[in-house]
Amino acid sequence: MEEKESIGVGLMGLGVVGGGVAKVLLERSDALARQAGCNLRLKKVLVRDADKPRSVTLDSSLITCDPQQILSDPDIGIVIEVMGGEQPALDYAKQALLGGKYVVTANKEVMAKYMAELLEMAAQEGVGILYEASVGGGIPLLLPLQEGLLANEIRAIYAIINGTTNYILTKMSSEGLSFGDALREAQQLGYAEADPSNDVEGTDALYKLAILASSAFHTTVRPDDIYCQGITSIGERDFRYAKELGYEIKLLAIAKKVGGSIEVRVHPAFVPTDYLLAKVDGVYNAVQIEGDLVGKVLFYGEGAGSSPTSSAIVANVIAAAKAIKRSEAMVTARRAVGAPAASVVGRLSNPAMTIKPMAEVETRYYLRMSIADRPGVLAQISGILGDRSISIASAIQKEADAVAQTAEIVLMTHPAREEFMQQALRDMERLPVVKEISNFIRVEG
Repeated sequence: MEEKESIGVGLMGLGVVGGGVAKVLLERSDALARQAGCNLRLKKVLVRDADKPRSVTLDSSLITCDPQQILSDPDIGIVIEVMGGEQPALDYAKQALLGGKYVVTANKEVMAKYMAELLEMAAQEGVGILYEASVGGGIPLLLPLQEGLLANEIRAIYAIINGTTNYILTKMSSEGLSFGDALREAQQLGYAEADPSNDVEGTDALYKLAILASSAFHTTVRPDDIYCQGITSIGERDFRYAKELGYEIKLLAIAKKVGGSIEVRVHPAFVPTDYLLAKVDGVYNAVQIEGDLVGKVLFYGEGAGSSPTSSAIVANVIAAAKAIKRSEAMVTARRAVGAPAASVVGRLSNPAMTIKPMAEVETRYYLRMSIADRPGVLAQISGILGDRSISIASAIQKEADAVAQTAEIVLMTHPAREEFMQQALRDMERLPVVKEISNFIRVEG
């Protein structure tokens, strides 16, 4: 078998990211050929509407509305999927793998839900599915986990992996904006969708954490395994009090190995202001990985957008092209001695690990509540917390309303078990002297 002088590429999706990928493939073809060791020829681009105006101009012969012109073309060895959503992207990825094609995808939902199945399918077919762009845009995260940090036992991941929520929280913290005003500004700038629920409710970060945790611990972590809470309940006062106490508020995605189990959660958290993650502002992402040999390493950069995501996708395309050429050479060599071809990709190697229930997680807590402004109230609250083995680290009265005879207090606890904290919250809400539990935020670090 002679090695290919060129490899056909099929692109599924021509939105913001797809347009950026097409532009790179066409405008940097000579440089990419040198990197890949062969020409990468964009053969077909799948779109829903062939007549729709687009930011990138392509020859009409490249455009198709028929996925089979990509999936059934024997000259296309690499399929790039940037359509988004679960279907039909999942079906197309499976068809491509079963057809002996490499798949490069930026689809976090598909990879979060079906990573193990797709990796297994790819291994059986002797091809590969590459998904660096599914987490962190252009930040190289997954390859270091899969190769550069492979000698390490990964102990923990702390990540800011949604640029929309980080922009909103940054604006609320630095300019005192309300959640609604910060969200509207993010939408006007194109950082947030018209329907922002996937971002502000934490779903986007949840998908990305499932991929990160599966890659770090070499086992299957599914989206349903992950506790998830968004940022919609955070108010301006919480930022003011956080700063007074020496913290910033960030939406954190956390994965920890605790004994033989894995702790995975996405939620707002108080982060000490001297921590590097506390200084990650705007639409930037950062992922801190802790290994037993390397210690703490931090990956930082733009987590979304056409150019950063195109960087990761095209890098994966080059890697796929090199793998195809290696595979061809391997097949030729094995056929010469009568040996079968070998798969060129691996699977998730560890057996299923226990997911630690959120109820068993231990951390510190911030509580903001409105109470009756009279003697003995704090003692009642302290009694409920004490009954649940929760000790108070600090208690500060912030504001009083002489007319309503209420006061706002802020409590910080020592580490406590989540289930006990939730029980205490329910008990406190039933106290006549507690007018409202205004917020409850976990504290990391």
